[in-house]
Amino acid sequence: MNQNKGQTDDNDHAEANSLAQAIFIINKHAKTAPEPKLLYELKRLSLNKLLSEGKAKKMGLHFSDHPKFSAQQSDVIISCGEYIFHLPPTREDLKTLPHLGSRSQSVRNPKTVLSLNRAKQILQAYIGQAACNALNKKDSHKRPAGQKTNSKKSFQNTFPSSFLGKGFKY
Repeated sequence: MNQNKGQTDDNDHAEANSLAQAIFIINKHAKTAPEPKLLYELKRLSLNKLLSEGKAKKMGLHFSDHPKFSAQQSDVIISCGEYIFHLPPTREDLKTLPHLGSRSQSVRNPKTVLSLNRAKQILQAYIGQAACNALNKKDSHKRPAGQKTNSKKSFQNTFPSSFLGKGFKY
């Protein structure tokens, strides 16, 4: 019977680690994405579900490396598998979690090789259909990336130069 419990713990740890890898890839791509909101929302929903299931743990607060408006700001540090993540704190977090000071530069997440599409699939399957629909609904009002508008503005030179010839346009 204890073997089954140990096996379940190993499975939970392996699942949490694979989810953490997917979150790591999502976070890495969100930092350089032109539209990172949906990726950060996927990260937030996934971490919150991991926290509610006990597969991740809030460690404390750290000073943010990139505070908004140059004001002192803290982030919640979350441990999941072999990975460490941060999220903005709630009011409750600010009241209850210990402040750990500045972020340690020596603590790094392990290297991970996983495609962005595969990471999205893993996390969307994990958080469930209802959350995915909410994510897609937020994105539906935007035009697809790379699609340009059809409003072509013509340039009319108000001071045409005589040496360019009559009716020459730039």
